[in-house]
Amino acid sequence: MSLKEVSKYMSLILRHKPEAIGINLDEHGWANVDELIAGIAKDHEFSMDILEEIVRTDEKQRYSFNEDKTLIRANQGHSIPVDVELEEKEPPEILWHGTGEKYVTAIDAQGLVPKSRLYVHLSKDEETAVKVGKRHGNPVLYQVKAKQMYEDGYKFYLSVNGVWLTKEVPVKYLEKKADV
Repeated sequence: MSLKEVSKYMSLILRHKPEAIGINLDEHGWANVDELIAGIAKDHEFSMDILEEIVRTDEKQRYSFNEDKTLIRANQGHSIPVDVELEEKEPPEILWHGTGEKYVTAIDAQGLVPKSRLYVHLSKDEETAVKVGKRHGNPVLYQVKAKQMYEDGYKFYLSVNGVWLTKEVPVKYLEKKADV
């Protein structure tokens, strides 16, 4: 299994299915590092060195260790109810959401909703949103009037890896970008 494949498996465990390897996450999404290593190592080559390499080199900075590296968690993207202790922040004027063409009809009708996740994920710039959109097919970009939403009482959070999170984005705060 490649480092990328192990990282994806670890993401599945830490964001969605810790029970897949028989571990539990605490209320803040933390997993015991020794238990995580032992659980993954049952079926795949895995060690503290490999875990540290994944955390260090992950381009999206998906994971965080606690100070003494005895606990690890995914920074966001959970479908299981955890409180990753996000700090509420005032967003910039505009944020971006990249998606695939197949989701446009639903988004145009109901806005952005978290579906299986706890939050809607937003990007600080167009370039990042395009990359996200390409993962879902032909990319479509939405400009989110974040500052207006915030002034209207919506809460925003900034994850430790720079992803903006909010519970929903109603249609009235969205503007589809014509050309990507």
